[in-house]
Amino acid sequence: MTFSRRDFLTAAAGSALAVAGSNALALPVFDGDYGPFRMGMQSYTLRAFSFERAIELTSKFGLHYWESYQAHIGLTEDKTKIAAIRATLKSNKIRLMGWGVQAFDADVKKSRKIFDFAKAMHVGTITADPAPEAFSSLEKLCAEYKINIAIHNHGPGARYDKISSVEAAVKGRNNYIGVCVDTGHYLRSSEDPVEAIKRFGKRVHSVHLKDVKGTTQFTEVGLGELRVVALFRELKLLHYKNIVALEYEEHAEDPVKYIDTCLTATRDAISKATA
Repeated sequence: MTFSRRDFLTAAAGSALAVAGSNALALPVFDGDYGPFRMGMQSYTLRAFSFERAIELTSKFGLHYWESYQAHIGLTEDKTKIAAIRATLKSNKIRLMGWGVQAFDADVKKSRKIFDFAKAMHVGTITADPAPEAFSSLEKLCAEYKINIAIHNHGPGARYDKISSVEAAVKGRNNYIGVCVDTGHYLRSSEDPVEAIKRFGKRVHSVHLKDVKGTTQFTEVGLGELRVVALFRELKLLHYKNIVALEYEEHAEDPVKYIDTCLTATRDAISKATA
């Protein structure tokens, strides 16, 4: 049996999705062409669903990379829980590339536990909101564990809201201390995410792909101010190999058709950027 995109959207629009996490929703599997990029899902997009259902939906969108927010995968030392999470990811052919956003302070013992968890989960990047006093120990832990820290910009009023505020934080640090370019939050802060990619270069360890209209309203990729083609051109020039994680902020209870719109626009932009 084969399914067209219309079949997909018809299934997505069904009333089964009205109840978040419902097991009644069954979507056809399809794959997209994302060129040289590891296109994946920031799991906050699917925050209305359980971990297991969010993983299943991600797989059915043809995506094989994940960055998890903490309500889906919480910090734990329980080896049984960690093994179960990894088994679910593996059975759905999804690689966990990032996790966060995690706060860090000067407590080295607490930070080490976070890195132990990331190592156990085979996570290469922790998206983070580190306090200034955390950086000296974080540099050492990153080098020891070979795990990146990606400073997350979180929009107006946040500690790291501007390109310049993130640049000041990473200046003089080793390259394990890098950035998560959240395109939507940079737009909300009246910053250009494409310029952020240019300025941070090899320190870009994660990208949260989202779009915004007029600095205030989250929308589907391609319908706002984000220069999507230019963004992927810059990532191509960097030979970027970390995750590009779709993070759609709206319609949490019924996101499927909007995710499809975002992914369609992303594939189109990648096709143009890599032509």
